[in-house]
Amino acid sequence: MHKDELIQLHTLMAQIKRHFEYMGIDYEFSHYDSLAISPLHVHRSKAEHKHAIFVLGNDLASVFSKDDMSGMGRTSTRMQELAQRAGIRAIKSS
Repeated sequence: MHKDELIQLHTLMAQIKRHFEYMGIDYEFSHYDSLAISPLHVHRSKAEHKHAIFVLGNDLASVFSKDDMSGMGRTSTRMQELAQRAGIRAIKSS
């Protein structure tokens, strides 16, 4: 994916996060928030946006998961694995 496409995806996912917060869904997005990156930070690297997408994807999947055996629970686990890999790449490219 190109950087602009990643930023578009990041924007969509951030909008979903904001919608959940607006709806009063009780979930802390602390890991994503600790990254201190938003889709508006276009100056940040492609790897950083990719890492943020995977972290946010993990958080969003966790909102839906009821247990580790559900489909969304498995998605959450996979997103967490991808976030870790992308984080390693982001650190190496900095």
